[in-house]
Amino acid sequence: MALVNEHFLTLPNNYLFSDIAKQVKDYKATHTDRRVVSLGIGDVTQPLPQAAIDAMTKAVAEMADARTFRGYGPEHGYDFLIDTIIENDYQPRGIQLTRSEVFISDGAKSDCGNIGDILSINNTIGMTDPVYPVYIDSNAMCGRAGNLVDNKWTGITYLPCNSDNGFVPELPTKKIDVIYLCYPNNPTGTVLSKEELAKWVDYALKNDSLIIYDGAYEAYIQDESIPHSIYEIDGAKNCAIELRSFSKTAGFTGVRCGYTVIPEQLTVANSQGGRVALNALWNRRQCTKFNGTSYITQRGAEAIYTLEGKMQVKQIIGYYMENARLMKNELQEAGFSVVGGDNAPYLWVKTPDKTGSWNFFRQLLHQANVVVTPGVGFGPSGEGFVRLTAFSSKEDCQEAMHRIKNMQTKNHKQRVKTLFPK
Repeated sequence: MALVNEHFLTLPNNYLFSDIAKQVKDYKATHTDRRVVSLGIGDVTQPLPQAAIDAMTKAVAEMADARTFRGYGPEHGYDFLIDTIIENDYQPRGIQLTRSEVFISDGAKSDCGNIGDILSINNTIGMTDPVYPVYIDSNAMCGRAGNLVDNKWTGITYLPCNSDNGFVPELPTKKIDVIYLCYPNNPTGTVLSKEELAKWVDYALKNDSLIIYDGAYEAYIQDESIPHSIYEIDGAKNCAIELRSFSKTAGFTGVRCGYTVIPEQLTVANSQGGRVALNALWNRRQCTKFNGTSYITQRGAEAIYTLEGKMQVKQIIGYYMENARLMKNELQEAGFSVVGGDNAPYLWVKTPDKTGSWNFFRQLLHQANVVVTPGVGFGPSGEGFVRLTAFSSKEDCQEAMHRIKNMQTKNHKQRVKTLFPK
């Protein structure tokens, strides 16, 4: 008799963004005359950098010629891209890596979901809250998260990031084996200073913990004092894995490419008390379960590091960050409390009058025809917030802010009328 992995049955029926998509679809079906503006899912809207398109076009032509055709590539990625990553993303920051420490993948989401394959099911898990849902869901799928009770997983230690602590997580008061950190943060758009990040590295070294550090949005950092890599912190190579992505950096959400760094010196314990190198285990896992990122895609990724590619990526990031600036200013002018948007393409907005996240999501959808993401979908500390992305067009961002401000004005007048009837 075939048996199911019952850990999957502990998951909520719908993934956050699937639930949002269904509600938006149902609304559109009954309001065909309304144009809905989406600031919800963090997908990009600007075209790929021309340098990447040119490189991929050339790579396609190579595949059409027997003399330059390529079949299976190396599972860990081609050296030409790995070398380019090391030379551009790490060496300028004083970080030395070898080729064997960089693994090319089809995106950070896959790697952060799959990294648990090489870690014991018995590890204790800590996560900032709110958090990118894949971290929790992937641990729930293998049984590390425990059970979902009152919107909290019994096997997860939540590290709240809220108004009370300035959205900076406090160190755990107990020993945690594996800690997930994402900075710039998705969903709050906040960052960690070098001093704050160093506290986490020190904690991990002291407690023999592993940090899984998601740096998917590092290219959006505008403040020069904020670290772009956890390896800028002394000792981090002994306790941290770093995930990176080209999805939001260069618009590769539909192309799929990212990479993971696992230092050779990074080890964890086995059940006998010995030490095991994670680099070799991840290489073994990838060679078995992953067939590599396409040659065409990797040539496109390599091209974003050329002089032309860097300029084009900078323009794209500048476009989205201008959207973030515009939205933050407009929302604050309308009386909303907003964080993020300064070093990340996300705005974390407090709902008015203590309105629940899903209720405010529906209010914005039905009254302003604007889609956002309910904060509680990212964890219990997200209740009372919504997330907006800057990845839409400038025109849609402006239109959305206009609609939200109009909605706020109408609702305010209605409240006044209710409180002070003639």
